[in-house]
Amino acid sequence: MAQQGLDGRVFRAVADVEGGEVDAATVFTYHERDGEIWAEYSGGQVKRGYLVGTRTGDQLDFRYSQLNIAGETSTGHCVSTVETLPDGRLRLSETWQWESRPGSGTSVVEEVTPRSEA
Repeated sequence: MAQQGLDGRVFRAVADVEGGEVDAATVFTYHERDGEIWAEYSGGQVKRGYLVGTRTGDQLDFRYSQLNIAGETSTGHCVSTVETLPDGRLRLSETWQWESRPGSGTSVVEEVTPRSEA
């Protein structure tokens, strides 16, 4: 199966992320071009967030920086695996670690609606 692009796809956390600030109200809009990925995200505890990194096959490797609703900034590193769900939506299974404070964990975000590949 051909690699599915992330450009323009919208994702939401499947559940609140223990130890993190992302929750089920956080929405991510991804972009992808020539092996580069980036996204904007916000919602729930996150007022504004950005991520930037690279994609090799089904692996994403990126850094993130965000501002929470309390006005605090945080940064970290994440490695994600892209999976295709039976209904055609994409899932990102993530392993992350804060770089600006203690803590690490795992999370899952899934595409909100399947994108037409027309």
